[in-house]
Amino acid sequence: MTASERAHVLLNRVRALHDEWERVVRGIDEEAVRGPSALPGWTRAHLLSHLARNADGLVNLLTWAKSGVETPMYAGETVRDHDIEKGAYRSVEEIAEDVVGSAARFVEVAESLPDGAWQARVRARQGRDISAEFVLWLRLSETSIHLADLDFGYDFARVADLLGDEFDTVVGNAIGMYGGELPAVLLVAAAENGYRHEWRMSEGELTTLTGTRGEVLAWVTGRSDGSSLDGDVPTLPRWL
Repeated sequence: MTASERAHVLLNRVRALHDEWERVVRGIDEEAVRGPSALPGWTRAHLLSHLARNADGLVNLLTWAKSGVETPMYAGETVRDHDIEKGAYRSVEEIAEDVVGSAARFVEVAESLPDGAWQARVRARQGRDISAEFVLWLRLSETSIHLADLDFGYDFARVADLLGDEFDTVVGNAIGMYGGELPAVLLVAAAENGYRHEWRMSEGELTTLTGTRGEVLAWVTGRSDGSSLDGDVPTLPRWL
């Protein structure tokens, strides 16, 4: 499968998750949006504001890939943080429109990329050199993991199901986003249909950790301490 073909598969999955988010934000009220999310220090309004600004930041990277003109994801960390904080104090209606509108802009720009542009190299927020195709993986991770972080009817088991065939790669990419050395772990997620998903987190003699798909996704993204996993759970570095 070419980079362009993979990109179109990924974009379809992103569209489906955008539809899921639209259902969420159309159903959240003013009281609920001011409540705490599962992310320390952030209300649900902060998380939704972040999700919208993430879409716009990733649009910048896709624009860079399409035009060849360097367009950083954000103007700077201070600007990013200010935009999230400011956006969190809008009305629930304004926040919902922003989430839906920014998602639509992302899809529109992604659909406009010529086939060859998906292999173009851009620079992610952390300075990592990535392909335009990987930008879609980043959006897929944001729109899936933050559904559980919102703490509004979604857990990681449900999120894993929403990822479908992309679950394996999202976990693999999450592992790849860690800095520094990782523990020598063979991470195993057991699916109800009997299929096993496996990832080698490092080299050497491996300790096996096993859990459900939701438990594995929560641990590898730093959302749980891994106490629900079967095995000797090591401490992970900070994720992102």
